[in-house]
Amino acid sequence: MSRSSRVRGRATPVLAAVAGLLLLGATPAPVPPSVSGVAVERVPALARESLPLITELTTTQCPELPPLWVVAQVQAESGWDQALESERSGGPAGLYQFSRGNWEAAGGQAWRSDPPHPDDQVLTAQEHLRIAVPWVCANLRAVTAHLKSTGKQTDPLDAMLVCHIAGCGRVTDSATGVPAAGEAGCGERCAQVVRRYIAAVHSNLERFAAPPPPASAPVPAPAAAPAAWTGGATACRPPDPTGDGCLTGATRHGLEAAAAAFGSWSGGPLIRSAGCWDKHAWNPRSDHSRGRACDLFPTTAGTFPKGAELDNGWQVANWFRANAEPLRVKYLIWQGRYWDPSVKDDGGWGRRYTGGGVYDVRDATGGHFDHVHVSFRE
Repeated sequence: MSRSSRVRGRATPVLAAVAGLLLLGATPAPVPPSVSGVAVERVPALARESLPLITELTTTQCPELPPLWVVAQVQAESGWDQALESERSGGPAGLYQFSRGNWEAAGGQAWRSDPPHPDDQVLTAQEHLRIAVPWVCANLRAVTAHLKSTGKQTDPLDAMLVCHIAGCGRVTDSATGVPAAGEAGCGERCAQVVRRYIAAVHSNLERFAAPPPPASAPVPAPAAAPAAWTGGATACRPPDPTGDGCLTGATRHGLEAAAAAFGSWSGGPLIRSAGCWDKHAWNPRSDHSRGRACDLFPTTAGTFPKGAELDNGWQVANWFRANAEPLRVKYLIWQGRYWDPSVKDDGGWGRRYTGGGVYDVRDATGGHFDHVHVSFRE
């Protein structure tokens, strides 16, 4: 957003402080586009370099804030010029164009001079993002709660933009969450600036968005559709043919149906290996420890599949999705995406998988890139 166009009037912070900032550490690993949603080849160089950190921050602290929105908003604010600053006292400065007051309220180090010194934290990309992303997330959560409680239909991410450019009072005191001229202390120019800012960020979203994962590849039709599980709820009982442990009746039925459809659940033409029951001590809520889930690997564990192996994985995932009701499928995770029967496709197949604070979604296994996870209802 150009500094001359910014609406200042009521740009007050929603929260006085933001906790839980990540400590500086090793540079995060590269992020597959299917996780970030960003076409890395299209974004400015600094955005590309910062994407692993952005994905780490959003995944661990704010999964409701897509990395693509961070990239698009910063582009609208500063064009990814980390040194951008105003000669006017108090800011704005840095990637998100923070005023001096909001920067310090967010927990950033005080500027050594005004305008800030080139080495100040606010003008250093990684340190700026570590402060700014949690602050933006706090605003997003505040406006989300307000929209939900009032029934306003504005997208929370758009309301977050209003909060950042014009102040959160323009969200809470307007009829829709996006102020029209004459309401929430917003005149005609103010309303125009807000609309143009939202439009600019949306234009960047389209410009920088990665193409969605492949749509459903043709699924090799088995000789017959899988028989429905009609046994009802069962306890977890041995055997688990993929190892030591137990399976529920629906899970064993689903594994056997997959073997019939794809030749085998281990060493077959589409599924290299499988694992079902596991103690999963690091995740007590896992369906694996209850015998209600299987992981089906179209590739070697720990690798990102490509070519035919990737196509095979999509065929397996889409087959379970297409037969979710007869096979009692509870949910699926594959290629950094989550789907269950209640989920609408959002930016691709299902919605972005966050890892639930347990799994590193950048990892081939943690992000479920090397295997299709299938959980079954009892």
